[in-house]
Amino acid sequence: MNCSHPLRNKDRSGFTLVELVIVVLVLGIITAVAAPRMFDTAGDARISATRQSLGVLRSAIELSRAQNGAYPADPLQTTLLPFLQGSFPAPQVGTNADDATVLASAADPLVAVTAGGEGWIYNPTTGEIRVNTTDATEFAW
Repeated sequence: MNCSHPLRNKDRSGFTLVELVIVVLVLGIITAVAAPRMFDTAGDARISATRQSLGVLRSAIELSRAQNGAYPADPLQTTLLPFLQGSFPAPQVGTNADDATVLASAADPLVAVTAGGEGWIYNPTTGEIRVNTTDATEFAW
């Protein structure tokens, strides 16, 4: 009696279970490493919102200067309100994110002073405004 079992056939083709498990593991590792870098949309949105807020503040400072002949004095939160639509924006990134207060500084160029917790740093002499953060290289727009 010559019984040949179909699974014992030497001519079969396909992948073994071990090969399939290895492929799935490799794809899982690649996904775990690459996905956070590719899909950091929340971080990108915060950076874009802060850049937009900074552009709005710089435009409001220049409008105030054009109307009054000098850069606005401190406090900016109340001085710039006539030139802003809505409330004074807060930075979404940096050491003091979500803090809409402004630190006035005479330093030129501006140097971040994060001890007070203000979200923005502003020089009323030059009209320069930046995000008040210790990582000035990342947010030096």
